Amino acid sequence: MVGKKVMLRARMGAGDAHYAGDLVNGSKILDYFGDIGTELCIRHDGDESLFLSYNSVEFLAPVYAGDFIEYYGWIEKAGNSSRVCKFEAYKVIELARDPNLALSAANVLAEPVLVGRAEGVLVVRKNLQRGAQDPDFKHE
Repeated sequence: MVGKKVMLRARMGAGDAHYAGDLVNGSKILDYFGDIGTELCIRHDGDESLFLSYNSVEFLAPVYAGDFIEYYGWIEKAGNSSRVCKFEAYKVIELARDPNLALSAANVLAEPVLVGRAEGVLVVRKNLQRGAQDPDFKHE
């Protein structure tokens, strides 16, 4: 791993629900993986980068409106201009969805649930690399 893991936490809102039963489209997870990749490259190179490709993507558990998801990412390998990054998404809070409770009732999960993971390649052109902007990402 190059540098440290970074984390972003977000709540899936009603506007994120795309399917019946308030199910959120898996592509929403990819949106946040893109944001994590951008942050990693800013910390490592001082530039937002361009997301070139995903090598693999897995959606492992459903995500619903009201869920709180923690997104983690790290640079697995840094080449001359490419950054191979790994991403994981965990559900940490979900709505209770219990008819005996208020619609707003929610539960903190005892154990986070891995809902998605991926590996992607981001590119920072050599002429845009300004060096590490975070001392934890310092490199030669």
